[in-house]
Amino acid sequence: MSDIQRLSITSKSRELWNHYLGDAADANFYQRFEWQELNESHFGHLVYPIISRQEERINGVLPIVLINSRLFGRIMCSMPFVNFGGACADSIEIEKDLVKYAIELANESKVDYLELRAGKSSPLGLEESTKKVSLVIKLEDDHEKIWSGYKSKHRTNIRRVYKNDIEVRSGHAELLDDFYHVMSHSWRDLGTPFYKKSYFQSLLQRFSPQDLKIFAIYMDGQPISVAMNGYYKQTVEGMWMGTVKEYRRLQPTYALYWEMIKDSCEGGYRNFHLGRSTADSTGESFKKKWNAETKQLYWQYYMPDGADMPQLNVDNVKFKLAIDVWKKLPLPIVGLIGPLISKSIP
Repeated sequence: MSDIQRLSITSKSRELWNHYLGDAADANFYQRFEWQELNESHFGHLVYPIISRQEERINGVLPIVLINSRLFGRIMCSMPFVNFGGACADSIEIEKDLVKYAIELANESKVDYLELRAGKSSPLGLEESTKKVSLVIKLEDDHEKIWSGYKSKHRTNIRRVYKNDIEVRSGHAELLDDFYHVMSHSWRDLGTPFYKKSYFQSLLQRFSPQDLKIFAIYMDGQPISVAMNGYYKQTVEGMWMGTVKEYRRLQPTYALYWEMIKDSCEGGYRNFHLGRSTADSTGESFKKKWNAETKQLYWQYYMPDGADMPQLNVDNVKFKLAIDVWKKLPLPIVGLIGPLISKSIP
């Protein structure tokens, strides 16, 4: 019989948690303990590192974060602000026990809902949204094999970007200033509040250059397109990507994606997750050009009061109005109030 319990945020807990994930076949990058530490230390959110033990051996984990927002209510999520989350367990029965424990916490905490961002359907039959998908590129030892599989037009689009005399750099904390400059402008233009720069500083401090990498494209010495990826086991996780509005017509993301694919092949990785997209969106369509396969995501919901599933997305009329207003705000104002809002949007 397994014992379900909540760990405290300590270095010993991190060691135990990450050691289990290291041996678990289905573990993902966003389940790592560091993400819970970051949510607590940077955003001030309550975190619940839930584990299952049997005879002192961990046999399952489920990271949970509680967001208490005046704008969006009380939300428990696994995991907020990133692409995935959910439970990692030795068996379906253990996964069920972990989720049942999370439901008990949700009831005790009087949340509006519990959201589990999983890559498979709920073993407990929870309500699910299938609006989100992940696009996955199967990598090769030789990136030329991937190149030869592209359509002629796609290869032409990639080559065209390099004719603009671009420079490509990759690195870690030394590229943070350029990364943040591009991302803060890009997200403002998309109508989305962005995080503080210190959030990414903390992220880069917690994860080594082997775990996180920044890619940037420059023209005339100025950064115009950037991305940040996570690296875990055999998988590359595309986390953030943005381009300066004035340079989007040059389509620098074609070169950015290709540089990251080449680098991932050379690093011996097997899969490249290009982040999540809304099903049947232009984002999904673009990623498919890279011969990425669509993988269904299952966002599972427990609604304590039996309400409808939440609509925290651009299809919500209120969000569309807020996005239109946000796009028109001066960058200094966005930089001031954006981080206060972004930490409440899971």
